[in-house]
Amino acid sequence: MNTAVNVIEPLLLNAQVTDDEIIAHLVDGRTISVPLVWSWRLTKATPEQRRHFEIIGDGQGIHWPDLDEDISIEGMLYGSPARRTKVAATRLTEKGAGSSD
Repeated sequence: MNTAVNVIEPLLLNAQVTDDEIIAHLVDGRTISVPLVWSWRLTKATPEQRRHFEIIGDGQGIHWPDLDEDISIEGMLYGSPARRTKVAATRLTEKGAGSSD
């Protein structure tokens, strides 16, 4: 038995960033959101920096040019938070868990 599966790539139509969430409106009508804390760069950014984003490609993700941050729609769907760079993680360890870098 052959089963044909027509997989449609999830694509972004529009997005918004609140103080708590990244909300993505997809072209297929779904709306998904993830906690803002998934991106340590966005968590530390100003509201103006959070609002200044671009849609990547045909809607595969979101790019914040002022922060050099990218989040893919697939990452949002599959639960892949942004990882801290090795330098940022080292600074955090050196300063202690309560400090910010």
